Amino acid sequence: MSAVALPGDPPGGRRAIAVWGIGVSVYFVAVIFRTSLGVAGLDAVERFDVGASALSTFSILQLLVYAGMQIPVGLLVDRLGTKKVLTIGVVLFTAGQLGFAFSPSYGMALASRALLGCGDAMTFISVLRLGSRWFPARRGPMVAQLAGLAGMAGNLVSTLVLARLLHGVGWTTAFAGSAFAGVVVLVLLLLFLKDHPEGHEPEPFPHQGAAYVRRQIVASWREPGTRLGLWVHFTTQFPAMVFLLLWGLPFLVEAQGLSRATAGELLTLVVLSNMLVGLVYGQVVARHHAARLPLALGTVGTTALMWAAVLAYPGEHAPMWLLVMLCAVLGACGPASMLGFDFARPANPPERQGTASGITNMGGFVASMTTLFAVGVLLDATGDDYTVAFSSVFVLQALGVSQILRLRKRAARRERERLVASRVATVHVPA
Repeated sequence: MSAVALPGDPPGGRRAIAVWGIGVSVYFVAVIFRTSLGVAGLDAVERFDVGASALSTFSILQLLVYAGMQIPVGLLVDRLGTKKVLTIGVVLFTAGQLGFAFSPSYGMALASRALLGCGDAMTFISVLRLGSRWFPARRGPMVAQLAGLAGMAGNLVSTLVLARLLHGVGWTTAFAGSAFAGVVVLVLLLLFLKDHPEGHEPEPFPHQGAAYVRRQIVASWREPGTRLGLWVHFTTQFPAMVFLLLWGLPFLVEAQGLSRATAGELLTLVVLSNMLVGLVYGQVVARHHAARLPLALGTVGTTALMWAAVLAYPGEHAPMWLLVMLCAVLGACGPASMLGFDFARPANPPERQGTASGITNMGGFVASMTTLFAVGVLLDATGDDYTVAFSSVFVLQALGVSQILRLRKRAARRERERLVASRVATVHVPA
């Protein structure tokens, strides 16, 4: 099943790439800020004198705000447009990064991460909406994967550059200096970004307060494709997110006995694998739409298998080749999570794209937040037994897979119905 060119499809082209690139640069910076704690976790323990549970609270609060903002952000994007929402987002996440740089206490640092999470929450949904406004529908899967690729490039910068700055110039200078990137993308955004190409303005849609909000959410949720997209995102994203965002470095250093430098190289491998797999998945799904679910479930199964092999290894430490394989497989989680949007997108009309994407995007971040909390609590309860703590991954994977299998047939049937209707509409559009 391939994507259909709909009446009024935007043409794409160089102008679209340039404008969309500005939006992607905002997301790129947001991910640098989001993942900055992943390379500073052990430093944060010393700076704020906290344990594993308190350390995990940084990321949990950030993701709690992020996940809680997804539906409101989707509604805002549908109502206000991309440029306004992205502008608010940049201001908030830059202020959060600056606040984190100068926080003298654990409480102020928490508040700064919450502010950062609020701004970060406004970026990805906006970039997805921007792509759907500037590129033809058939380019949707590849555009989404490229956006995710840009996010992982931000993660790579955080892993390589920010980590070195942190240990070279210190906490305050590293985090405050990185916040300048937020100022740069804000200027680009204000000067050059446009919500849509000329002649492709969305049709006016009546907004009636609470009634409009309820209608958007209910209509999006009723679509099986939206719910399937949420559970695909839920099940695929969180193993790598938890690893990169907070617990990967402590696991590799404290449980596996690696140096920080070697652990950093393995985290970089996750990011590089993500970027490579993202390109492959985008090309495959653009050509073979039916490959979405096999790719998602295959990624979940392989991830579970690799975690089981590492955690159950009989020696004191897993061998390096096994850790390399684990990190390479974790790199597929991000691209697989993007497949969730490829279920939600064709299930909803253009005026609901932001809301549906927001619902879908909640999935992985709720799962990540839950696992971050579970790992922290289990580490404290078991005296830093990482085998027990990371076993929580399997529980959430089992829940997610059960929901995917439950929804897959209904979503496929509904998507076929909409595809037939779209083809009929295309045939009857006057020349």
